[in-house]
Amino acid sequence: MQTFIPEDLEPEILTDLIEEINELYEASEQTLIELELKPEDNELQRALFRSVHTIKGDLGLVNFSPIIPLLQHVEDLLDYLRKGQVDYTSIMSDLVLLTMDRVKQFVESVIAIGKAEYDGVLYQQLIMAITRITPENQGDHDRLLGEAVLLLNPELDQPRAQAEPDSPVETEKAPHPSEPKLSKTGVPKDISAEKRQDILFFRDLMQTIEKRSEEWVGKGDRIAKLALYVNDIAGNPIEEDQLAVACYVHDFGMAFMPLKLLHKQQAYTDNEFNLMRSHVYKSSRLLEHLDQWDMARKIVMQHHERADGSGYPLGLKDDDICDGAKLLAILDTFDSMTHCQSRQDKPQYSKKQAVVALNRYNQNKFNATWLNYFNQAMARVLTR
Repeated sequence: MQTFIPEDLEPEILTDLIEEINELYEASEQTLIELELKPEDNELQRALFRSVHTIKGDLGLVNFSPIIPLLQHVEDLLDYLRKGQVDYTSIMSDLVLLTMDRVKQFVESVIAIGKAEYDGVLYQQLIMAITRITPENQGDHDRLLGEAVLLLNPELDQPRAQAEPDSPVETEKAPHPSEPKLSKTGVPKDISAEKRQDILFFRDLMQTIEKRSEEWVGKGDRIAKLALYVNDIAGNPIEEDQLAVACYVHDFGMAFMPLKLLHKQQAYTDNEFNLMRSHVYKSSRLLEHLDQWDMARKIVMQHHERADGSGYPLGLKDDDICDGAKLLAILDTFDSMTHCQSRQDKPQYSKKQAVVALNRYNQNKFNATWLNYFNQAMARVLTR
């Protein structure tokens, strides 16, 4: 290992640096999600290139020299992509995000302790691995990208250790390739072209609606991806296409609520709460005349029902609630706990805190079977 000690820098400079890196990281995540759906979209390809280029430039301004050559070669690869000389693949997104993870860790270490440890030999191996990816060897790209990704995270190639009979789920590490994986989008892969177009339409519709409130941005994708993952762990008892549509449209009706109500700092009055509850009817009506999405409509209608009968709009109890709604109820609550900023009566939690709190204060609100599947999924996600 080698040690990098930067020249004296004002704390404000480092703060601005990590803030911009975090913003560009989040922007790149969203761009990569879009690329999974539209891999040939040149504007998205250019946006991803610009993000990496900007981060590299920022690091150059503060002379964080050890990490710059690695970013340069990732940038070169994305330059091939934006010029149409190589094709986008999912493994490319893994390489970009894992590289950005290294950059964030490097900068955060400098901010925390004034220096950063790094493996110069590994960086050289990574650079050599990325350099081998050229427009001339397109057929080898997945293998070469995979080799580079494994240098950044060798665990991705390791089967999960066999758990002892009494071992807690929380000890599980990265899944074996044959096990369920968290997808990069909430759009199922093995569906008809017609259904795919429908789901993309609902997704685009909700992305417009999500702009109405800052904490909603990305909510549809977050919930849909996690829902498909939990459902996969459960053995896919819920139809993936129906579940995906429900995840994207379940809050459609919220777009028609007054902004002052959506952003209200205090607890709701009874009348305000009744108005907010009406969003399930508005959302389900979006699917009312689309027979192919009838189960999705049912999931949307029931996603605020609770196992003990305390939910709405019909006060259904556990046995009368469909599986999709049981799962969506958990994930919708979890997302609210981890992304709610505007309501003072709802504290914001980290993902791990939210999982603990959701289980601790459950009191039979959520279906026990689906909560268990959710816990298994989050144990894997949070221990990667």
